[in-house]
Amino acid sequence: MVENGVVKFYFAPGKAELAQDGAKALTDILAAAKTGKKIGISGFVDPSGDPQKNAELAKERAFAVKDLLTSSGVPDGQIVMVRPNDIKAGATSAAEGRRVEVFLP
Repeated sequence: MVENGVVKFYFAPGKAELAQDGAKALTDILAAAKTGKKIGISGFVDPSGDPQKNAELAKERAFAVKDLLTSSGVPDGQIVMVRPNDIKAGATSAAEGRRVEVFLP
């Protein structure tokens, strides 16, 4: 899902696997990367469950998206992993919380 220039990837509970068509959502981000722009990635969690396990899962999900970017040709040096101040931010529902955001910082 793309919202205000931010690509949001949503995950199943307890999972870090991306949907097979995930790269389709990155068209604008990949175009920006080709011009040398940095790409930011932030992982979030839903507010339920063990906070420490959730934080680790958010990290795994963020790295899954990073792997998708690098396999799509984005150099590692252009990708910035950004830990949000509040990894539960914007979690208006459990499903909304289980997301990774990709953006141009």
